[in-house]
Amino acid sequence: MQTAAPGQLVLMLLEGAIRFLDKAEHGFAIEDPAEANQTINNNIQRTQDILRELSMALDMKQGGELATTLGALYEYMDRRLMESNVRKTADGIKEARAHLSTLRGAWAEMLQGGGPNRPTTEALAA
Repeated sequence: MQTAAPGQLVLMLLEGAIRFLDKAEHGFAIEDPAEANQTINNNIQRTQDILRELSMALDMKQGGELATTLGALYEYMDRRLMESNVRKTADGIKEARAHLSTLRGAWAEMLQGGGPNRPTTEALAA
């Protein structure tokens, strides 16, 4: 059985969160209000679960300022998603997706780059 490296797992979580936000935003186009609300709610909650997992995986001792900044960003996105879910607006969804897309791009670049200057996954996430 193969398992992904910690950095690859973080990348997969970020990609999953982005997919859930895409699905949540598509919920606004559903005509049936109950189905729309359920789609929005379920996918926002899945994204929030991922954000909490990412936050819990941060090593605040070894990660230093980067871990603290990522933790604050995860918390901020969680709060914005909660607001979007309660108000049924797409603003927080779009904002969180933009932040997650930026993080996803940075992780993908870091994982592809390798080399001696590559940050350790412990410093960035776990």
